[in-house]
Amino acid sequence: MSNLANEALLALAAWPGAALLRRSSFAYLLANATHILSVGLVVGAIVPLDLRLLGLFRRRSLAVLAPFLSRCAAVGMACALMTGALLFSVRPVEYAGNPAFLAKLGLIAVGVANALLLRRRAAWRDAASGGPVDAGVRLAAALSLVVWTGAVVAGRWIGFL
Repeated sequence: MSNLANEALLALAAWPGAALLRRSSFAYLLANATHILSVGLVVGAIVPLDLRLLGLFRRRSLAVLAPFLSRCAAVGMACALMTGALLFSVRPVEYAGNPAFLAKLGLIAVGVANALLLRRRAAWRDAASGGPVDAGVRLAAALSLVVWTGAVVAGRWIGFL
């Protein structure tokens, strides 16, 4: 890690919000619990949507499920990113060197990119409005399941390294 990057991480650790989280077990508890709930919202919305796109729950309309679950996942992701940044600020130098944390960030980036690219496709719009689900949409759903499961596993792995 470069000296400049290390200095930036140390400055982040000195931020008053990070100091508060280190001093107050209650503040840390709230941030951590909110992060876990946010991740639960992301995964809890994405998994059923991906499974529906892969052909399960065919009796449930994608025209109803897709907009609702996509919005739930987006809200969960926004909250998870905010609370994750707060938690990162507590020990940024340690986290920046943790392979599990880096894997989690990479998987999140792939998951978000997959979702954003999918939503730009006409095939997604067709499927989300109740039309047929093409092979490309199914492939994106399968990738999504693998990537988000991996991100959760990597997140849990952080504490063991």
